[in-house]
Amino acid sequence: MINDLINYIIPSIEHFHGVGYWIAFFSALLETTIGIGLFLPGSTIILFLGALSARGYLDTTDLIWFSVLGAILGDNINYYLGRKYGAKRLEKGFWFLKPNQIEKARYFMDAHGAKSVFIGRFIPNVKEVVPFIAGSINMNQRTFMFWNVLGGIGWGFEWVFAGYIFAQSINLAELWLSRIGLFFIFILMLSGILYFFKWLIIKNGRQFFIISISLWQAIKEAVINNEYVVPWIQKHKRSISFLKARLDTTVFSGLTLSILTLAFLYIIALFSGVVEDLITSDTIVAADIRIANLIFLFRIDVLTNIFTWITMLGNSQVILCFIVVSAMLLWLWRKNYYILPLLAAVAGSEAFTFLGKLAFHRHRPEMAIYKEQYFSFPSGHATVAVAFYGFAAYILMRFVKSWNKKLNIFFATILIIVAIGFSRIYLGAHYISDIWSGYLVGAMWLIVAISFSEWHEYQKKNVKSPPPVNGARPISFVLIFIAILFYVGFSINYNPTLALVPVNKTFVLSKSIDIFTKEQMKYTETLIGEKEEPINFIFLAKNDGQLVATFQQAGWVLADKTDISSFIKIVETSILKTPHPSALISPSFWNTKIQDLSFAKVSGQNRLNNALHIKIWHTNSLLKNGNNIYVGMINANDGFRWGIIPKIAPDLDAGREQLYQDLDHIGKIESHQKIQLVKPLIGKNFIGDQFFTDGKVYIITVR
Repeated sequence: MINDLINYIIPSIEHFHGVGYWIAFFSALLETTIGIGLFLPGSTIILFLGALSARGYLDTTDLIWFSVLGAILGDNINYYLGRKYGAKRLEKGFWFLKPNQIEKARYFMDAHGAKSVFIGRFIPNVKEVVPFIAGSINMNQRTFMFWNVLGGIGWGFEWVFAGYIFAQSINLAELWLSRIGLFFIFILMLSGILYFFKWLIIKNGRQFFIISISLWQAIKEAVINNEYVVPWIQKHKRSISFLKARLDTTVFSGLTLSILTLAFLYIIALFSGVVEDLITSDTIVAADIRIANLIFLFRIDVLTNIFTWITMLGNSQVILCFIVVSAMLLWLWRKNYYILPLLAAVAGSEAFTFLGKLAFHRHRPEMAIYKEQYFSFPSGHATVAVAFYGFAAYILMRFVKSWNKKLNIFFATILIIVAIGFSRIYLGAHYISDIWSGYLVGAMWLIVAISFSEWHEYQKKNVKSPPPVNGARPISFVLIFIAILFYVGFSINYNPTLALVPVNKTFVLSKSIDIFTKEQMKYTETLIGEKEEPINFIFLAKNDGQLVATFQQAGWVLADKTDISSFIKIVETSILKTPHPSALISPSFWNTKIQDLSFAKVSGQNRLNNALHIKIWHTNSLLKNGNNIYVGMINANDGFRWGIIPKIAPDLDAGREQLYQDLDHIGKIESHQKIQLVKPLIGKNFIGDQFFTDGKVYIITVR
């Protein structure tokens, strides 16, 4: 309906292009002029004009500044009226203003001080009155102007961008509701899990800590007083003194340094393990490639845009701006001694990352969206996310008194760090092991920075901290606002070079069996590259279309491709118990790739309880006669495990013979062979279902 309204009004507005800016100016001005703003929907008008700017009928930047200037001027008129008439009118009301509204605004100003001019700008029924009250109580004009300008800028950006984003979203509503729904469900689930852990720690954390301390004391006393331990303690007094010094809580070199050192050594051990896996092409590397191929299937434009904005939080230019602002904030609040550790954490982690990229020369994933200039391992974004945001969280938690607030900061930081790391994987910029190693490198330097800071805290334990710089609070607010504006502006104007789409080479073979250049290729694979069921079909066909048509004639249904929309659809039909013959078939891997085609044949009423599935991969190889070579693996569902997980029937050969008979029955087999591909075997798939097969494969030329 709103979309139709906009389309109806647009032709009239097109002829008055410049008028739109002045409408924005006077709407903003009159909305905050005393009394008028209670009835004039200025914010709604600005919202509507922002929607028009999204359609290209008004310039968004010009619209923002007209709105901002109108809002600032309106507040100044309000302030002037307050200075001239406010003292006389406050008790009895003024024009449309009732005494209770004035009292509400006065209470708001008492509670929030000068910054109420800024905060009040965003609160309905308060923003129209606060400037008038400020004038009535003779607030310093410079102070009022400072907060007034900030509030006007924030208000203008808020309503214009709200309209702009809303208009952009109208045409994407269906996409958001169908495809993005799963993404937001995932975010809600993750947030719910984090919130549950936070609630659990808040509720039981202190009790758990007290119980742990009590148990530790009891165990310590029992060990120390043990009849066999006492002589040993007497004999090794020097070692005992060393241990006591390491557990001393009164000095930095005691328990604090011990915990930090152990954490540092543990992280180094983890990082060494990742490096070893990378060098030896171990399990983690096998999982990297397959997960990258799987995530590629779930890419859509809207999520790509969302994760591009998230990944900007780890961009070097944005981080540099945040560091400068953080250093200025620390100086304002007389916490200068944190500046050097902050710089050390970021600079050290980035230098380590750069050396790692040079040392390992790992190339980026093939499925990358944007072109990257440097190597992949380890991830610089993940490293700086832990180093910078982790240290910022440490500083905040150091000075926040409330246990609840400490936990909120901790979990919010974890969410930001995880989001930045996942954004790099989703955009194809990094493998999972790149992100994990980046986290570990960042954690190493974070521990170094925290160690230096803790040492300084112990050194100045009895020294009184100097007071903050005069005006530290409002200046801090301005600096944070500038940092946010820089991030938004940089992200809006970010225009990276798209990566080149990889071109797969086509190989011409004499025999179809030559596609198996290594033993591993004769089997499907788990996520970490372990062998699963063997391939039991090789199809020779002109193209995908011929193969699809053949299967459909034989009574097999082409399954949906693996992506977000098909995943949501299968969840929906499972909940609603509605038929869905082409439902998504779980992805499998062959030669690190997800299947290109899947078909299902239901032999009973329930496709999940009793159905044959075949997954087919295009090999990018041809025979000399021009036929494409496809490989396939067939299996069958046989009920459910635990009522929710489909169970695979153990006999793979029965399904293979059924498919051969279906194709032969419709006369679509031009020629065929049945050869021994692997030895007869009994095995288990990735969910633990057993299978057995004679190891033979059909090579079928499709007619």
